[in-house]
Amino acid sequence: MRYVTLRLSPSEGEGFHPLGKRLFEEPSIRREAVHHVELLDDGTVLLLAAAVGDRERYEEIMSSSPSVVEYMASGTERWMAVSRLESSEAVRQVLEWKRDAGVVIETPMLFQPDGSQRMTVIGDEQALEHLFQQGTTMESFRFEVVESGEYDPGTERFLRSLTARQQEILSTAVDLGYYRAPRRATHEDIAAALDLAPSTVGDHLRKIEERVFTSMLPTAR
Repeated sequence: MRYVTLRLSPSEGEGFHPLGKRLFEEPSIRREAVHHVELLDDGTVLLLAAAVGDRERYEEIMSSSPSVVEYMASGTERWMAVSRLESSEAVRQVLEWKRDAGVVIETPMLFQPDGSQRMTVIGDEQALEHLFQQGTTMESFRFEVVESGEYDPGTERFLRSLTARQQEILSTAVDLGYYRAPRRATHEDIAAALDLAPSTVGDHLRKIEERVFTSMLPTAR
């Protein structure tokens, strides 16, 4: 079994979905990841996603969007939302592309700062080859291979589960020596390198560390 991590971008630069474009352009909201996405028999899309920021503004956008059939959200500063949306051509093509190739998408799929999505697909060599062949014929999106290899649901899977921002902060912390003994960097040093507030760096590192320890100790889940 092999995996391929891809970066998907809409061809026209308008986003995969009109709703996604509105959320991407809203400065008070940052989308983090898609934990489940499914094309239903009636042509709508069922989505489970995570985001942070102004939930009230998020609900304003959702309730005013003609493409939203129904939705519900839970959480405050960081929330999870389940929604059913009218599909777009790009979303439909991506989901049918995955289904027809016979591969499995490993979740979460991460939103990147430029609006693209990072996703990992798993399958045998024949299925992945079919995926690439089909992908080159699609007009509504383009993709590039980020990495590939033998699938091992271990450390690599944990790293892929981090948001793009968390990966950036963790990488910078390691590079600056935050986890060395004795410690060679502080939250302030990391924050200065990334142009962030030290409190933001601290919050992200605590969430990253919680995921590490939870993955190491199954009884803590």
